[in-house]
Amino acid sequence: MEKVVVIGAGIGGLTAAAVLSRRGYDVTVLEAHVYPGGCAGTFYHQGYRFDAGATLAGGFYPGGPMDIVAQAAGIPNWPARQSNPSMVVHLPDGSQIARWTDERRQKEYRSAFGPAADHFFTWQERTADAMWDLALRSLDWPPQSSAQLARLIKDCVRWIRNDAAGHLKPGLLADALSPLAGHLRDAPENLRLFIDAQLLISAQTTSKYANALYGASALDLPRRGVVHLEGGMGAIANTLAEAVRKNGGKVLFRQAVTRIIQNNGRPAAVETRRGDHFVADAIIANLTPWNIQRLLGDESPGVLNGLKPIPEDGWGASMAYVGLDDQAIPEDFPLHHQVIIREPLGEGNTIFLSISPAWDKGRAPDGKRAITISTHTRLNDWWSLYENDRQGYETRKQAYLDRLLKAAGRAIPNLREKSDLVLPGTPVTFERFTHRALGWVGGFPQTSLFRLRGPRLAPRLWMVGDSIFPGQSTAAVALGGLRVANDVQQVLVGSPQKYSKNATLLSGENLGNG
Repeated sequence: MEKVVVIGAGIGGLTAAAVLSRRGYDVTVLEAHVYPGGCAGTFYHQGYRFDAGATLAGGFYPGGPMDIVAQAAGIPNWPARQSNPSMVVHLPDGSQIARWTDERRQKEYRSAFGPAADHFFTWQERTADAMWDLALRSLDWPPQSSAQLARLIKDCVRWIRNDAAGHLKPGLLADALSPLAGHLRDAPENLRLFIDAQLLISAQTTSKYANALYGASALDLPRRGVVHLEGGMGAIANTLAEAVRKNGGKVLFRQAVTRIIQNNGRPAAVETRRGDHFVADAIIANLTPWNIQRLLGDESPGVLNGLKPIPEDGWGASMAYVGLDDQAIPEDFPLHHQVIIREPLGEGNTIFLSISPAWDKGRAPDGKRAITISTHTRLNDWWSLYENDRQGYETRKQAYLDRLLKAAGRAIPNLREKSDLVLPGTPVTFERFTHRALGWVGGFPQTSLFRLRGPRLAPRLWMVGDSIFPGQSTAAVALGGLRVANDVQQVLVGSPQKYSKNATLLSGENLGNG
């Protein structure tokens, strides 16, 4: 039986592991932490269960990404409850826009933005319908083999003939090569600001730079429905990890991988900090490109060459984890809020706030609620201060925490007074607890369809997570994991190359750095 080792128990890696183990492969997932999920995990502190990073769960509708993943992994159901509206967006002028998943959304947009909203959202929703239809038909973007290219062309031909894409034919090519801003040229300023803020959390960039097709799809997840998971976002990873075990695979915690061992140019095993070795016929790394490069050292494949020391346009997150008196939250209060203070966006000028549901009693002590607040922040300044001016780092951390709490007060006015626990987080915190290099989160800003990476890095070595197509969000990352599972299965149809630990270790090969 072929052995597959998955490094990291994030959503993408666990999806691939659950699907492959169900298909009969010997799968072992190695996770450095004590719980799964990574940035989409839920951690415990003083009676609270806080979502670590990701807080918005979409794609659980019938026939949607998480439904497809559940069928492939053998998951009977997700511990999820629908939420409507998906979120409320607070504009600088004090107005609030609810993102409804039903027909109320058109009236809401028209009331907030005027007739221009009809034109924009008609284009956005039709484009998103067509693009999600294509994404669920074919995951092979960008294609990495002749077979994938042939399959992609075949899927695209069928898709273009489909009614879902037929009305878009004239504009598809233009939108594939253009930023989304072209569809906002005559839009009112509030609509443009609303779209930019939503794109920042879904595509890691704004309409001036976001690819139009990707941007239309990314904007659509709230319309397709958001769920709240019992136990927090970590319930997705926990459910997937349980599926791995039920399907015959293993999920091992406190197993930080320190190197990927190569044999004749192919990955053959991994070594952990404990000194354990896990033989592999295939390796899936649920890691960032920077983390994978560290594990491979001088034997990194060419596709990882040229990585900058710090992602030039990538983001980190500044966080606040708040324990709040339940009385501060009105009954039937929406549980997700984006607050826009001013431009430039991010760095505390926009925040995203998520509240644990009142019905989820395991998330907080009696009479309390768990809240996660985040803002986009650039990485370089945090690390420069942390390495060279520790007091400056602490001062900046406190200043950002104050910004987050002040902005969150727009949604919950008495948040500060009713809080009994406040924990800050920075990119340094994220690297320490998630092991993501530099605390980089969210994947690459989606400025071009050609920037999206394919998962196969080298023979029998794959990358999964928010660095590959279709990008960020738990739904997108899970779809990426499904693609990798299919790709691994196709490759492992042949006879696997066997590995001898002693022969490799004594051969004098450069086995990579730790």
